[in-house]
Amino acid sequence: MLLTISTTHRPATDLGFLLMKHPENVHSVDLPFGSATLFYPEAGEDRCTAAITLEVDPVALVRGKASIEDQYVNDRPYAASSLLSVALGRLLNTAMGGRSKLRQELADTAIPLECSITPLPARGSADLLARMFEPLGYSVEAEAIPVDPAHPEWGASPYVSLSIKGTVRVQDLLTHLFVLIPVLDNSKHYYVGEDEVKKLLQKGGEWLEAHPEKELIVRRYLLGFRSLMRSATEQLEERVEAEEPEEHASRDAEEEKIEKPIRLNTQRMDYLAGLIRNLGASSVLDLGCGEGRLLRQLLTIKGLDRIVGVEVAPRVLAKAGDRLKLDHMPDIKRKRIELMQGSLVYRDDRLKGFDAAALVEVIEHIDAERLPALEAALFGHARPANVIVTTPNSEYNVLFEGMEPGTMRHSDHRFEWTRSEFHHWAESVAKAYGYEVRYEGIGSEDPTYGHPTQVAIFSRVDAVKDAA
Repeated sequence: MLLTISTTHRPATDLGFLLMKHPENVHSVDLPFGSATLFYPEAGEDRCTAAITLEVDPVALVRGKASIEDQYVNDRPYAASSLLSVALGRLLNTAMGGRSKLRQELADTAIPLECSITPLPARGSADLLARMFEPLGYSVEAEAIPVDPAHPEWGASPYVSLSIKGTVRVQDLLTHLFVLIPVLDNSKHYYVGEDEVKKLLQKGGEWLEAHPEKELIVRRYLLGFRSLMRSATEQLEERVEAEEPEEHASRDAEEEKIEKPIRLNTQRMDYLAGLIRNLGASSVLDLGCGEGRLLRQLLTIKGLDRIVGVEVAPRVLAKAGDRLKLDHMPDIKRKRIELMQGSLVYRDDRLKGFDAAALVEVIEHIDAERLPALEAALFGHARPANVIVTTPNSEYNVLFEGMEPGTMRHSDHRFEWTRSEFHHWAESVAKAYGYEVRYEGIGSEDPTYGHPTQVAIFSRVDAVKDAA
């Protein structure tokens, strides 16, 4: 079996620093069931490729087992499986942990990566590969491998040649492969116990909790053992809820205290409700809905037939349901609103087909290197007709009484942009994904520092033409 990882990041030979394997050398590691080798078939400034081959000894694979009947005849020596995941863990453990001795900044950066695996078992429905990899930001191409090329009438085998492309960190690609290869195979070559739960949480903890196919991934990775699945699911939820809603509310209170004298949050909610009403939207997404403040406003708009709030933390989402009194809401009103758990940086088919989407004071809570994933998931995949983004205007911060110079309004903010920085980001997104963008502001405008909250209103170009 063969796995390759390529990049066109310049200089492409930096891939050697990221994988901690020098392009001029051949790197091999002995495994209990055979050996794995990494080498570079190409290593240039414009493109670099690392290739991993895995040689499986079928005798070593079953040596010491109580029963070996039929075990010599199987696909383990020839197809990607959990054996390849073990090899990746041994060969690329440092890279999989996100560490690089000489290029740590690059290791923390999303770069263009391509990966191919052949042959790869994909046991399941025809769309299984897309359901696994597309929400993680990859484009997916798969070519079915025939049972026998000499006999096309025999049809396709359960194996494919897979190619995925995306702009991600090397660490992310490797952990995605480590977990999803055995999930696609739906089998393991070794005993599955509590250690596998720990491994799943270690490798998948950052992205699995918000993956739309989380339940399927957990079930297949743990081979359907209910006690292990329950343990993994509970621990994943605990990770999402590491910050209690009360603590989250306390941190939000910091920002509210700063903005309260000008009633900025109230102004934001009123502005957004009015804007969505003026857009004539009949369906809207509140992405990062928190405890449901905007959702409550949206329910008052006539003609808004579908309102969906999306939040990554289940307990925060449950609190939104309580505050909205969903359990006591009249049926006709309850049918208009839905709460979903999900992440904004992963592609999710449930978010397609909406007239408008709102990200209210959300993007500044996302690490800058993960913004491209959000852009691809929202503007590239979900593609609502209109997107409204609000974010603090950092220039205005000097006017807030008691705010220290150089600080941000909320301790969880990863950044706060000036107007020019926000415009630069918005225009690059609009150009990349086929949107027009215009700018407004919320709160009283200062002649020097502008509005306290800045707003970008994106309109999909084809939707604008259709409306015209």
